[in-house]
Amino acid sequence: MAEASLLDHALVRLDEASAHLTIDADVIEKLKYARETTKVRLMIRMDDGSRKSFLAWRCRYDDTRGPTKGGIRFHPDASEDEVEMLAFWMTFKCAVMNLPYGGGKGAVQVDPRALSKAELERLSRAYIQAFSRILGPDRDIPAPDVYTNSMIMGWMADEYAQIVGRAEPAVITGKPIALGGSLGRGDATARGGYYLVRHLAKELGLNGSMRVAVQGFGNAGQHIARLLASDGHKIVAVSDSEGAVQSKAGLDLDKLLAAKAEGHSVASTVGQGGHDFLSADHLVSVDCDLLVPAALENMIHEANAETVKARLVLELANGPVTATADAILGKKGVVVLPDILANAGGVTVSYFEWVQNRQGFYWTVEEIHDRLRAIMEREGRAIWNLSQEKGLSVRTAAYVHALSRLAEAIEAHGTQNFFMS
Repeated sequence: MAEASLLDHALVRLDEASAHLTIDADVIEKLKYARETTKVRLMIRMDDGSRKSFLAWRCRYDDTRGPTKGGIRFHPDASEDEVEMLAFWMTFKCAVMNLPYGGGKGAVQVDPRALSKAELERLSRAYIQAFSRILGPDRDIPAPDVYTNSMIMGWMADEYAQIVGRAEPAVITGKPIALGGSLGRGDATARGGYYLVRHLAKELGLNGSMRVAVQGFGNAGQHIARLLASDGHKIVAVSDSEGAVQSKAGLDLDKLLAAKAEGHSVASTVGQGGHDFLSADHLVSVDCDLLVPAALENMIHEANAETVKARLVLELANGPVTATADAILGKKGVVVLPDILANAGGVTVSYFEWVQNRQGFYWTVEEIHDRLRAIMEREGRAIWNLSQEKGLSVRTAAYVHALSRLAEAIEAHGTQNFFMS
């Protein structure tokens, strides 16, 4: 028997949600497979004059509700299976937030930290050269993801403009402000999760100051720590790819942010301001009220889920809790605010950027925050109410919420072009 793929594991959520809805079996069949996945090999001239090749992918999972939307990650462990899984999640994330998008994703199998800035730019532009026929403001819209950022999106948007012979800022989101990027994009993923926790705090029994542990102190992890600390919550542990620190009295956030800004690990602050050493593998078991996984997939799994002491898990990363771990956390009474809702602030502000690019009129950061908060609270409230009414986990309720919208759109297309939308 073939080993289950990453997408197969993700499809477990689809099966769970479909059990709570009465929908045509054809809808489920359509959502089990990616619409199209393209694989290429990018050939790059390195600084020493040699050529090196890198595998790259772009998946357009489902475009029933609109053009596909999803980030491009540069990572040495990237794979086609992972790209399709992430695109599946994006399909549901966009439906959860009621954005007029389907789900997409892209990746290059590369360690970007091993490249010079010039090599990184050549790789970024080569990606657009390879996939330009797939992309477009009305077809497929990339954004930043793991190890990509606004600078890389700027290079990509510029390359696309050169290929089509005109500026098309709406083809890519997460761009620099100078190239049509949106205010509020930098902390959007964390801010969306922050608004969600704050809105549901009473229902979640989160009264007063919370003790917070953040796994993954990158962009989202740093911003969620800053936002929660500004409300008086105590950050008691953080980790990055090179180490972790903890303090029962609360970590010195300024020291942590300064270390990261200088290119150091959070572990470099051990011994400063009461910071104690913590094994990164043990961060999920720290005694806290709120655990924020903000790193990569499958960080909370069967082997460590039982050690989780937090009452609430906020998934700022994509897929940080495996299905097996989810069941263990559920039995322990741990509430998980799932990724397709909790980290959807990023794609929501990407949508705002796309809208602003298309209309040529740009909003203030206060308008961005207000619009994001309204959507996070609206969809978060609807999903929470659904979970309570039907006795579902918040994750299953989120998938039911999204699947109902996807099913309605798929059925509205009619059967004649059911698989051609």
